[in-house]
Amino acid sequence: MKAYQIGNQNGLECLTAVNRPDPVAAPGQVVVAPRLISLISRDVQILRGVYGPRQSPDRIPMSEGVGVVVSVSEGVDNVAQGDRVVCGHFAGWLDGPFRADVFSHDVGVTHNGWLAERVVLPAEALIRVPDNFDDTRVAGLASVGLTAWNALLEVAKVKAGELVVCLGTGSVSLFALKLATALGARVAITSSSDAKLAVARDMGADILINYLTHPEWAAELMAQTGGVGADIIIETGGQDTLGQSIAAAAANARIVIIGVTPGTTSPIPDYTALILRNVTIRGIANGNRSMFSDLLAAIDRLGIETFIDCTFPFDKAKEAVAYYAEGKHIGRVMISMPG
Repeated sequence: MKAYQIGNQNGLECLTAVNRPDPVAAPGQVVVAPRLISLISRDVQILRGVYGPRQSPDRIPMSEGVGVVVSVSEGVDNVAQGDRVVCGHFAGWLDGPFRADVFSHDVGVTHNGWLAERVVLPAEALIRVPDNFDDTRVAGLASVGLTAWNALLEVAKVKAGELVVCLGTGSVSLFALKLATALGARVAITSSSDAKLAVARDMGADILINYLTHPEWAAELMAQTGGVGADIIIETGGQDTLGQSIAAAAANARIVIIGVTPGTTSPIPDYTALILRNVTIRGIANGNRSMFSDLLAAIDRLGIETFIDCTFPFDKAKEAVAYYAEGKHIGRVMISMPG
């Protein structure tokens, strides 16, 4: 089969096209033929060697995708050949609260991911895709959509009328924008690009803040909310933005930390604000299979579609990663498989 591997993880050029034998499913496993693959920020971080410990150079990357089951091992009965499926990237986290050991099977990191003509996945982790969902609607949900769902629904318990801040116009922020507005919340969003903010406005954002024009964006948010602030902040910026997120928080706000970008400044410059505003700060790591099933049901009920920037063919995967890494896109960058 054709595949890509991450190489020595010294930069984007380490992504290498290779040929490998087709994988065979061991007991409890399924072989899936990917059809559409979606890029996320950690795909770039892995290739640059800045996402956790370096992995085996022959690791196949990419954590999000949709594909068709081509073979199942003996005893597998929850999916069958020909089923279209998705899989959360923490393949061993099926239900219940987060456990530290969910990182032991992380698709595209500790185990081979989707950027190949065949991928082996645990059968119990797979979810059959409803027939009325096309590939573009589900290929980018396993990391981005599921993380936004966990942040807004499971942790923050978003309610209609609350103000949600989404930092930046990356994939998680844009999905959180669509999900929050569909659930009746108001959304403020930040970006360094007025053009991207215009797109976010068209997607339903209520408050738009360019953080180049307003470097102290938290003060601008407070000004636009009459000093009230935000109820929920989807903190995707990393350590350097946490201080402003706290400054932008309303009383009883919930800050959900998703971004893992290393920072250079103190994450909590105003420690007492946490107490004075009764702020909750919670870090999350994606979500479980049960949440994923709930997410699929919700986007069907709410009519949420995936916003796509562009799609590259499989043989142009390196170009897709380079384009994604430039950060000029808005919406999902995808890779399609031939056929």
